[in-house]
Amino acid sequence: MEQLQQQIVEHHLLAAAQKVEDQLDNEMHQLQKLEEDDMESLRQQRLQQMKKAALKKKEWLSKGHGEYNEIATEKEFFAEMKGEERMVCHFYRENWPCKVMDKHLQTLAKQHVETKFIKIHAEKSPFLTERLKVFMLPTLACVKKEKTVDYVVGFDELGGSDDFSTHTLAGRLSLHGLITYDGTEDYGEANPNQPKIKGVQRSVRHGGERAAASDDEDSDFE
Repeated sequence: MEQLQQQIVEHHLLAAAQKVEDQLDNEMHQLQKLEEDDMESLRQQRLQQMKKAALKKKEWLSKGHGEYNEIATEKEFFAEMKGEERMVCHFYRENWPCKVMDKHLQTLAKQHVETKFIKIHAEKSPFLTERLKVFMLPTLACVKKEKTVDYVVGFDELGGSDDFSTHTLAGRLSLHGLITYDGTEDYGEANPNQPKIKGVQRSVRHGGERAAASDDEDSDFE
């Protein structure tokens, strides 16, 4: 009798242990399936992001991004600016400082297709130079959604000499979101640890500080 009771107890214990083991196996399986589903969901999200980025890049390239082009007339300036999220326009003339700026902008245009880079001869664009108060060359007019939000005038903010790096210019343009820059880009040069970037520029014409426009200010072109 006692032997039978012991066998019954052992049977129930084994059954209970098996049930617990089965439950653990099921929970492990569900957890593994959940992780696999999460990974698949993340993979699909990443694929969608990559497809969206590829389509956006294709759109940018179709609009002339990825190149550094010269425009001949002020009318072309407005045509190039229309519908652009970000645009950098170099007002130049035939001199050494402007050629230095050209070199860096050519590099940036190829690397940062999210932004349109163009140049226009200052003497051939009197309306724009007057409207934008371009008084020193080179000057970069930084435009976001058809509004000027920033200017880079001469080399003062880039170290004060013509031997500044492309990284220094990239960092300066990124301050107002003209390009997406994190310092890891490969411009074929070393990235200086501490680029000399100043926060405010002074106007030679007016003798005062020239502040960047905020996004909600009226357009300079209206």
